[in-house]
Amino acid sequence: MRPGRPSLSLRRRPVRWERQRPTWREARPGIIADALDRALARPSGNWYVVGAVLDVRRDRPLSATVAGREIVVWRAADGRLVAGPGVCPHLGAPLAGGAVRCGRLVCHWHGLALDGAPFAGWEPLPVHDDGVLVWVRMDAAGGETPLDAPVVPPRPERARSIAAVCTAVGVCEPEDIVANRLDPWHGAWFHPYSFVDLTVVGTPERGGEGDGNGGGGGGGDDGFTVDVSFKVAGRLVVPVRAVFTAPEPRTVVMRIVEGEGRGSVVETHATPLGPDELGRPRTAVVEAVIASSERRGFAAARGAAPVVRRLMATAAGRLWRDDLAYAERRWLLRTSGGFPG
Repeated sequence: MRPGRPSLSLRRRPVRWERQRPTWREARPGIIADALDRALARPSGNWYVVGAVLDVRRDRPLSATVAGREIVVWRAADGRLVAGPGVCPHLGAPLAGGAVRCGRLVCHWHGLALDGAPFAGWEPLPVHDDGVLVWVRMDAAGGETPLDAPVVPPRPERARSIAAVCTAVGVCEPEDIVANRLDPWHGAWFHPYSFVDLTVVGTPERGGEGDGNGGGGGGGDDGFTVDVSFKVAGRLVVPVRAVFTAPEPRTVVMRIVEGEGRGSVVETHATPLGPDELGRPRTAVVEAVIASSERRGFAAARGAAPVVRRLMATAAGRLWRDDLAYAERRWLLRTSGGFPG
């Protein structure tokens, strides 16, 4: 795609789904597997995404589960985030059902109030607010060398962007989510309602080393570069060039590098929840869509941010209803010995 290409385009000859160009020859399992292996080998510092910053209210905690452990996050009186185990140290009540009063988390069983300091065996956890997402560091679950802060990819300037977060849960492991995102070839086939005219124009070298930050694709860059058109309505599409990279083992980032919304990112974060009642692993997908645009009308869109966020989250949720089926299928096959290759 050439720089300066119109941000909106009218497709002259729409191609029926079954007649689009097959991508299975290009989507070589070895390329995807190598990229996945490199992603899983990168350090995370034991940080896990647990939700959206906007979901941490002043009056009640945000609850989550990471690797089978209950977690709560709330705001102290000064607005900073506090995180810790979601089990009350008194008699084991779920702190997720508590209320926040004057910066203290009050248990709804007997009124024990926690201010975030250690108390009776309850120990706070490191927590990070990146402006969009909440991260909690779980050293026992991660088993890596801890990092002071999570690996947060570069994003558009907050004052010039809109961020929306959606969450979905599937029966699979984080690597199945990451593998799905490191297969850009499936986009137009599996999501024809959103993507058309998809071509992967750059892939990482087999066995090559990269830092996960990506670039233009191919060569020494550890990213997948894709030319694709996003459907708007009817034959109206938005053609862009995007790069998919994995900066850490549970995150894949799609960044628009050319076209409308240049600099916008979609971050897909996979957080292990723990087993379900059948002993199967469950993983939460927390996806942050951070959109920016140089168009004058984008300022008006930012003025209607609450409505725009809901629309963005709905669109992302539709994609993940399909992609979770993809990831769940992958987990089932590889754990039952039926995975190809």
